[in-house]
Amino acid sequence: MAEAMRLAQLAYEDGEIPVGAVVTAGEKIIGKGYNQTEKLNDVTAHAEMIAITAAADHLGSKYLVDCTLYVTLEPCVMCAGALYWSQMKRVVYAAPDIKRGFSLLGKPILHPKTRVTTGIMGAESQDLLLKFFRTLRT
Repeated sequence: MAEAMRLAQLAYEDGEIPVGAVVTAGEKIIGKGYNQTEKLNDVTAHAEMIAITAAADHLGSKYLVDCTLYVTLEPCVMCAGALYWSQMKRVVYAAPDIKRGFSLLGKPILHPKTRVTTGIMGAESQDLLLKFFRTLRT
């Protein structure tokens, strides 16, 4: 999660919503990304999508059944759909997204075999997000 937070900081410095993500296989990072929707003018350029694509490219497979995604903010429904199709083994997210997170649907959206862990470095992630949005409002 520390690497995902470092990537979130890069997003912040680029004027993007500060979300970072890494995909691991075992202890090795095989994909990483941070939000680049403004930079790329692409609403799908979320940290998770970029990290999933990089990991799939690294493995030469669209399935990430033995991988873990670490992300600083709860994935949105779009990213959760990509996680479903990739069959990600585990998703670890730092902070909940109370406005757009996939859990707001109130029903399972991830693959049935995907395990979810929350709250790791949650305070740090929320602090960076709050700092970003406060800056926008001033």
